[in-house]
Amino acid sequence: MKPHEFKQHPATGPGATPGVERHRIIVVGTGFSGLCMGVKLREQGEEDFVLLERAGDVGGTWRDNTYPGCACDVESHLYSFSFEPNPNWSRMYAPQPEIYAYLKHVATKYDLLRHIRFHANLIGSRYDEARQVWVVKAEDGRVFEGDVLISGMGGLSNPAIPDIKGIERFEGTTFHSATWNHDYDLVGKRVAVIGSGASAIQFVPQIAPKVDHLTYFQRTPPWVVPKMDRPIRADETADFQANPWRQRIARIKLYWTLEARFLAFKFKPEWMGLVAKVAKRKIAQSIKDPVLRVKLTPDYTPGCKRLLISNEYYPALARTNVEVVTEGIREVTARGVVTKDGKEHAVDAIIFGTGFKVQDPIPPGTVFGKNGQDLAEVWKEGPEAYMGISVAGFPNFFMLMGPNTGLGHNSMVFMIESQAHYITAALKTMKEERIKSLDVKPAAQARFIDDVQAELRQTVWNSGCKSWYLNDKGRNTAAWPGFTFAYRLKTRRFKLNKYTTERA
Repeated sequence: MKPHEFKQHPATGPGATPGVERHRIIVVGTGFSGLCMGVKLREQGEEDFVLLERAGDVGGTWRDNTYPGCACDVESHLYSFSFEPNPNWSRMYAPQPEIYAYLKHVATKYDLLRHIRFHANLIGSRYDEARQVWVVKAEDGRVFEGDVLISGMGGLSNPAIPDIKGIERFEGTTFHSATWNHDYDLVGKRVAVIGSGASAIQFVPQIAPKVDHLTYFQRTPPWVVPKMDRPIRADETADFQANPWRQRIARIKLYWTLEARFLAFKFKPEWMGLVAKVAKRKIAQSIKDPVLRVKLTPDYTPGCKRLLISNEYYPALARTNVEVVTEGIREVTARGVVTKDGKEHAVDAIIFGTGFKVQDPIPPGTVFGKNGQDLAEVWKEGPEAYMGISVAGFPNFFMLMGPNTGLGHNSMVFMIESQAHYITAALKTMKEERIKSLDVKPAAQARFIDDVQAELRQTVWNSGCKSWYLNDKGRNTAAWPGFTFAYRLKTRRFKLNKYTTERA
């Protein structure tokens, strides 16, 4: 998406504007969220919808992130749709190509391709109050109109690149892990990696043996625990293929195992001490240099920042051609990176492993609601939404993976399915009761957010560290503060009394 000054299309009466593609429902994105929404719409018998995709294929973040070692950190059998189990995963934690192929399979099997408009990069959408429709403009000039707009734009769709003084002067190669430059040969190069999050944990071990020297700029060390990964045996695959019920049982076991981890995030923080012991033991086994060991040992409660999993990370950092730098970066020169102590680290390439704009999921100038209010402006103190789905002042607008629905302990696919169920229930209610406009009440939204924030204050995420869960004001706008089954219960029925309505 790109910020854009949206020019409202003139209203021409109750029908569709000539030259505009008109549908009842417009869904933005074809990652897990958008595809799930499409499947649920068709399941409900709804065919008058369109999926807008900015790229030339489905897959979202699993299409775009192709960096070496890219894989899921939730077990394969759980990080997939409940309605479309895949018995053919090759590993316990699926690598990126397999997840990408899985999403393409879902789009084909559930006949969604005919609903998708590729290369339709959304640059502006506005709610036309007079006609009670959403008008959506794509970068190539195409215009779409719909009664309902559903955002499936995930929080991991827009890379975050830090504003470092002098970066424009650098004469070498730079790229973000989410836009990996596969044409650039890293062999024999001096490479700087900035950022120590989930992506860097995966690609650093892959590139360290290839480069001449790797300078790893780490601001805050992550807690990294062993990854219980292994290839899935042929007999296990055959068993799941022949007996799908066994795979369902395996999925249920995985779900409740991960769900139990939330006890430590909120109710039993002392259990996180066990996590710290496991991670410190791994550091001691892999890192013999006592100075480096101190650099890599976090000083905050495990779980405050996202817990990461890897068996290769610490051995990679122990290599003789890898240097871990904890001094802050002052600037970038034409040929290197200068830290605050004045030392210049000469490099040929800079790779950013700095994550995504989780706190700025929808750029300014992209979504306008009633009275022309920009969603980004409404969210200037931080994103918030009722159930993470509806925003007051934005009628007939719904979100998947919205504010405060992120997780640190279980599968986001479970949350996405819960949200898609709630939205389809809302759409069914609108159709049955001939509701033209549906807008969540500000009081209902405020109560929900107050409850969420009160719950979050009791969790490990608010224990004092800085993380992507928190905005620059220290407000947690990303994480769901409870069990995922509690969220499923809250979204199992659409609550019409929480909304103001206008009927046709």
